[in-house]
Parts: sequence; structure tokens; C-alpha cells
Amino acid sequence: MKRLLSRVVLASGMVLGLAVVSPSFAADAAAGPVKPDIAKGQQLYDQGDAARGVVPCASCHGAGGNSTIPTNPNLAAQPHEYIYKQLTEFRQKEGASGAARKGADGAPSVMSAMVMALTDGDMRNLAGYLSQQKLTAPATATNEKLVENGQKIWRAGLPDRNVPACAGCHSPDGAGIPSQYPRLAGQFPSYIEDQLKLFRAGHRANGPMMLEIADRMADRDIKAVSDYAAGLR
Repeated sequence: MKRLLSRVVLASGMVLGLAVVSPSFAADAAAGPVKPDIAKGQQLYDQGDAARGVVPCASCHGAGGNSTIPTNPNLAAQPHEYIYKQLTEFRQKEGASGAARKGADGAPSVMSAMVMALTDGDMRNLAGYLSQQKLTAPATATNEKLVENGQKIWRAGLPDRNVPACAGCHSPDGAGIPSQYPRLAGQFPSYIEDQLKLFRAGHRANGPMMLEIADRMADRDIKAVSDYAAGLR
């Protein structure tokens, strides 16, 4: 039943063009692009805003989005549209039972509390700032035994289980496709692995396509391709 429903959701999303673009993005496109204020984004990222209860993002995600803690992802060089979308989806929408992005076991993500005090403009400014930062300390692959399987999944997918090649959306070098798919090259392998498992469990419900793909992957597949992606450059 889970797979049947996910297929229906995926098909609907692809037909309507909503698999990677949210309704708010469509509205923004109609109204024209909103230019982020990079200076304000940097100030908020580095210093936060104590008066509003905004914690400095750098305290968890490192200088310029270069994290030193594997549980907190690298954000430097991610497309600004992607970062903005993720920030909005940590927040519970009106009438929803929870945020689209949850944490382990379906519990609220720690990020849900972090975004509560952020305005839409704050999110856009932060996203704009991070998209212009260089990934100076990328994570690397850690297990040579996983390379062969990880490379196979990245380049060719798992045809017998209808898992497409990761490179098709995230690009051969893992740089992603701006405004659509995130950069995975240099991301912590453990973080990528955790996110794929959250998709598979349905706790990260903000990507119908990834819900479908992760549902077809075994733990060994997820670990191998996560490690391989981290080492791409």
C-alpha cells in the first residue's frame, strides 16, 4: 500500500511539475524573483538575532556553511532555492499535523524550533548568502569496500528495483542542479545516509520522488551510495 500510494503521489507531482517546485515557488515566479540581501543573510548566519530568539546558524553549521559536525550538514554552495525550500518545510503549515521535514522516528526536527523566529525574508537572505559560499572543507568517502557498489548505484541505479541513477538528478560530479536538486558532493556520508532513511520511513515527506526511490533501497545500498557521493568532486 505504501508503495502504491507513493507511486500515485510521484506521478501526480511529475504531471503537475511539483515534484521539486513548491506552490510558493510558482507564485514567486509569477510575481518575479525576490532578490536576497546577502549582507543581512551573513549577519543573521554569523550573529543570529537575540532580540527575536534567532540562534546563529554558524554555531551548528560552521563558518560559511562549512560544518565540522557530521550530524549538521554542510550548507556552503547549495542552491539558494533549495536551502530556502528546506527552511520553509521545517515549519508546520497551517492545517497540517506536522512539518514536512521531521527527524528520527518521526519526532520534530531540531530545525523546526530554529526556524520559528525566521521571517520569509530571513530565509531568503540566509539561502542567498550560503549559496555564494565555497565548500572549503568537504567531507570524503570513508570505506573503500563500498566504492564499487556505490559507484554502480550512482551511475546506473538499480534497474531490477527501478532505482534510477543518482547522477541523473544530482549530476555526475554530485554538484546537483540549481533550483531543483541539492549538491551531495562533499556532504557527510552519515548525513546523506540518515536522510535517505528518513525518506524511506516517510518522516521526510517533502520529496515525493525521493520517498519512492528510497523505499526501493536496502540499507547496504543506501550506505554505499552515500559514501560514494561524499567523495565526489
